[in-house]
Amino acid sequence: MLSFRQAIEARDLAAIEPLFAENAVLNSPVAHRPYTGRAIAAAVVRGAARVFEDFHYVQEIIGVDGRDHALVFRATVNGRQVHGCDFLHLDDDGLIDELTVMVRPLSGLNALAEAMGAQFERIKQEAMSA
Repeated sequence: MLSFRQAIEARDLAAIEPLFAENAVLNSPVAHRPYTGRAIAAAVVRGAARVFEDFHYVQEIIGVDGRDHALVFRATVNGRQVHGCDFLHLDDDGLIDELTVMVRPLSGLNALAEAMGAQFERIKQEAMSA
């Protein structure tokens, strides 16, 4: 199985969903409530992959037990530079049970919120059809 980082860097969006635990929680930088469940978490990640341009990870930090990962990234969204971090926690089976995304600066976050908002109907449809 590909790691989350490998799947994202390869833009292998079909490989994303199997990496999440059934009860996964995704904490978005723009939504006030977490998204709960494998299907919606994977759909949100696929939506983000569609709106980020020139996305690349620049650093990975792994916790001592190997279950916590911080993946620092840079990208562009609608002409705005974005610097962020994906914080992943893996369950006992090595599946992602929590993903928290942080993004800066505010202008990049606002561009991301707008772009993801435009994707949201497609994201919901993808999650419902999973």
